[in-house]
This record gives sequence, structure tokens and C-alpha cells, in this order.
Amino acid sequence: MCSLTANSVHLLDHIVSDDAFVAELVAAECITQPQRDHILSIPQLRDRNVALFEFLAQGNDADFNKFINVISKEHAHLLPLLTTDGGSACINHVLIIS
Repeated sequence: MCSLTANSVHLLDHIVSDDAFVAELVAAECITQPQRDHILSIPQLRDRNVALFEFLAQGNDADFNKFINVISKEHAHLLPLLTTDGGSACINHVLIIS
């Protein structure tokens, strides 16, 4: 099983989880509409990202890879923070970010 790299915690401060980005995640089917609504109800950007990663951690590798595809469009410079295992993207499904 893969895990986020130690640098991935920096993503909490750099991903912009605005309405457009989170809508893309729903369209890519890596989060659900209720999860989107919950994320957008959180006022602080970093807290939104924590909620996003908590939802991603509950999913499977396919969902996380869909997230990677969305990230590659909007935040391609952050991709190295998301990859492990020689460049493959995946997430440890018991990940807890605080």
C-alpha cells in the first residue's frame, strides 16, 4: 500500500479548494456531492483541505488517481508532493492529517 509523502502535508496550505475546483472533483467522481457541500461549508481553506483529504483517504486508489488527474490540470506544480513508489500516485487509506 502506498502513502502520501512527508511533504504532502504542505498541500493543506497550497491547494485552493474553491467552488470550481471542488466541482471538478465531483465531476471526476472522486468525491460525492454531499462531500462537496461539506467541504465548501468550511470557511478556512486549510480546514477544507483537511476535510478533502479525509474523504480521499476513505476512498480507493482509483478515486485518488482521479483526484491526481484533476490536480494535474489546476495545480501541476504540486504533483511531486503527491507521488510515492517511483512516481505512481496513491494514498494510504488510513491517513489522518491534523
